[in-house]
Order: sequence, then C-alpha cells, then structure tokens
Amino acid sequence: MKVIDGGITAAKGFKAASCAAGIKYQGRTDMAMIYSEVPAISAGTFTSNVVKAACVQWDMNIVKNSEKMQVVVINSGIANACTGKEGFDACEATAKAVEQKLNVPYDTVAVASTGVIGMQLPVDKLVAGVNEMSTSLDESISAGTDASKAIMTTDTVNKQVAVQFEVDGKVVTLGGMSKGSGMIHPNMCTMLAFIGTDLSITKELLQKAVSEVVSDTFNMITVDGDTSTNDTLLCMANGLAENKLIQSEGEEYESFKDALCYVCETLAKKMAADGEGASKLFEATIVNAKSKEDAKLMAKAIVGSNLSKAAIFGCDANFGRFLCAMGYSGADFDQNDVELFFKGANGELKVFDKGNPLDFDEDKALEIMKEDTVTVFVNMNEGSQSATAWGCDLTYDYVKINADYRS
Repeated sequence: MKVIDGGITAAKGFKAASCAAGIKYQGRTDMAMIYSEVPAISAGTFTSNVVKAACVQWDMNIVKNSEKMQVVVINSGIANACTGKEGFDACEATAKAVEQKLNVPYDTVAVASTGVIGMQLPVDKLVAGVNEMSTSLDESISAGTDASKAIMTTDTVNKQVAVQFEVDGKVVTLGGMSKGSGMIHPNMCTMLAFIGTDLSITKELLQKAVSEVVSDTFNMITVDGDTSTNDTLLCMANGLAENKLIQSEGEEYESFKDALCYVCETLAKKMAADGEGASKLFEATIVNAKSKEDAKLMAKAIVGSNLSKAAIFGCDANFGRFLCAMGYSGADFDQNDVELFFKGANGELKVFDKGNPLDFDEDKALEIMKEDTVTVFVNMNEGSQSATAWGCDLTYDYVKINADYRS
C-alpha cells in the first residue's frame, strides 16, 4: 500500500465540485458534490442516535434498497435534523435536481448535511447549488480538496487522504474526505465521511469491510461525548480499476480492508486532533487485556473523560484520572496487574506499576505532555487483546465555540 496525494477524487472515475450557496455561511463555500462517472455499489454506516436527520434516513434507504449510488450532495451550515416532512422534501428536491442536471436516477443520489439542528434548509439555494456544481465537476486533486473544505463547520482544517494498492495485478485507488470537530462520540462513525474507490467488489463484501473497519477506527474517537443526529459514512466502489470481482474473503479482500482501515483511521485521527478548541491529540492504547471489548471500553473511557482531557490540556501527569476512567468503563480487571505509561515523541515514562504509584520525573512528564500528541499507554497484563482510542484535550475554547454556535 502506498499513500498518495489527494482525497475523494483520487480513484478513477470520481469527480467533485463545490460552491458557495449561501445556506448559512457567507463568503465561503458550503456545498459539495461527489460524482462517479459510472454507477457504483455503495455501503454505509449511520448514527445510532434515535433522533436521525432527514438526510440520514434518506441515505439509509438508498444504501439498503437502491442497487447503485452515483452522486452525493453535501451541505454545511444546516443539519436538516428535527425538520419533519419539510426536511424530507428538501432531500427529495436535491436528488431530483441532480437527476435533471446529470441524467442519473434520483434514487442513486445520496444527500448529507451538517450544521445547526432544527433549522429548515433553503431548497431554492440547494437547487441552485446543484445546478452550479453540475457544470463544474472535475477529477483534479484540487477539486477534491475544495470539496473537503466546503463541508467544514467548526473544523479548523480540511481532512482527506488517499492510498493505492494492488489487486489481481491491477492498481486500485481508494480516497476519502471527512469533516468533524464537535458533537463527536460515535457509535458507528462520526459526523460526515465519504470514501470512493475504483475497486470491483460485491456489495455484500463492501458493506462487511466498511462495518468492521468503522468499529476499530471512527468508533474509537470522541471529542465531547455527544453522538450526532447526522453521523454518516458512505463508501462507493465503481469497479473502474478493472480487477477481477472480489466475491469472497481472502488475500485480495484483506488487502482492500487494510487500505480501508488506513484511510478511516487517518481521517478519524484528523477529526480527533481537530476537536473543537483542541490543542493536541490525546491517544489511549490498552494492551494485553482480557478481551477486545474490555480494551475498547477502557481506551474510550480514558479519552472521553473530561477530567482526563483537562489534565492533558494542563499538562498535568495526574495518572489517577486515567485509572479512574478505566475503573468505571465497565471492563473487568485487577488494578494490581496494571502498568501505566505516558508516551510521546520525546520518550516514555512509567508512572504506575501493578497497584503502586511510582516516584516519577515530573519534568520528564511535563516534556512529554507538552507535545502535540500525548499517549496514555496501559499494559493490563491479563490477556492478549488490545485497542486504541483517540480524542483531544478539553480547552477553554470548547465552551466558547459551543456557547454561541447558532450565532
């Protein structure tokens, strides 16, 4: 596998466009379109929140019931959540505008929204945006980059990645983009993510790979403990790499799954690091746990604890907060088996050893915790399972951003 430049337009046959539709923001792009030159099979994962946005319900139906997907239209600024029948009408109007402009069936058009909950989308602006983007679709890296910027809300940086790998003697490309900064505590993926590949694979195996990879990547990040109403990950595979169709699990399927995992983990970490108000990426790795589920529970509890996040922000090596979070996570373990370390680019420092606090070097701890990425590494010494979760520190700016989000 090789990491290459680009994002959603990296794979053969994928184009993108963006525009400033004036949905909510002024003076910046706020709509994006992803287009496959040929109809693609699709897979998706969606929010576990019972309150699902109209666009989420629309896309769930397409992934489940439509044979193909060819276009995705995304807007930022307004989430189209808690909007009743009018919200569904906006989805349909967007899809039918695409049908008219690009001559593709409206039930192959997915829609996604992010922004303020409870506001109605201006349908006239959505349709105008579709009309404009339909004439400017482009396969260039810059078109994909511009699309990744158009879907940002409180994000401070755009997020994209692409890789190439070989299947059946053919070069296959997989690229993606995502957005996410706040309201992130997923139980599927987080906020919005879109992946395009030219791989030829069955719909069943594509969905299997996406679901499994999401569990260990997007599902392992948290910013603020809030699971969004709009969480959506869509993956399209158009087959233009012309590899022999992957119809069963095996070496070629695993090669694709490894590439997909790299892309999803990269995007997930970019979102965690860009958490609202964040100044650093906060990582927790659990090794040698009794079970995979226990490892995941403890890792997510550590990065999700407000006390832990505040300690990371303040560069305070208060390891008791991390042990406390592990203890209420629901995992079963004996604290007298646990070893806890701080790790960073400047080395590692052991601070807790099998039930006993250590007299550690506070200056070394401060040096590690001042880095852009801080890892809490925990050896459970009770099994063979491991997991990693990603989050960010909790800063004053998080409250500032969310106190006046609507305005």
